[in-house]
Amino acid sequence: MDRVQFLLLGLPLFLLCTDLINLFSSPPPPKPSHKLHKHQQPPVPQETLEFPTQKTGGNGGIGVGSTVKIDFCSSCSYRGTAVTMEKMLETSFPGLDVILANYPPPLPKRLLSKMVPVVQMGVIGIVMAGEQIFPALGFVAPPPWYYSLRANKFGSIATTWLLGNVLQSFLQSSGAFEVYFNDELVFSKLKEGRFPGEIELKDLIGKKLANSRIRDNLGDMWS
Repeated sequence: MDRVQFLLLGLPLFLLCTDLINLFSSPPPPKPSHKLHKHQQPPVPQETLEFPTQKTGGNGGIGVGSTVKIDFCSSCSYRGTAVTMEKMLETSFPGLDVILANYPPPLPKRLLSKMVPVVQMGVIGIVMAGEQIFPALGFVAPPPWYYSLRANKFGSIATTWLLGNVLQSFLQSSGAFEVYFNDELVFSKLKEGRFPGEIELKDLIGKKLANSRIRDNLGDMWS
């Protein structure tokens, strides 16, 4: 009898608590959206604005038929200067063909630069496993300098890697910034010891283009 009374009393309390929990935990009803009352505007077609391209003369531009080649040292971080000069010349002389290329160092320096990574890996290998390498090469005992490198293993490896990279960068650099107009050298950083100014280079190329046009006109008159 007690259990029946407990169930009869507990069941309504359980249902009441459940309703209260659902009432307070249920999310609020969504607010009516004002966008539904607005008239949807038809999409406006996007029109692309066409700007007239820069028109050149009848011959296609003052620089048509001529080529400027800039050979620069890529490992010396001269690419930014070369790109700046390229844009300046193409803007000043429409139709001019500007070519950028790397100016390699002399052959002996290129060969030595190829040997630097080999030496680096050899020194690092000796530092790491010299006790097995020297007996394999026929040495009874490793030389004294090996123990000096072995005493500071991390420092020896880091020094070898850094010095090797610096030496390789030096051997791969030529320090060149050479400007050619139709295969004719008009400016040389290796000779002048400096970069050309933008106005200076523009004047040099302008004079070469003017002389080239004069020669072409004289050739047409005599032909």
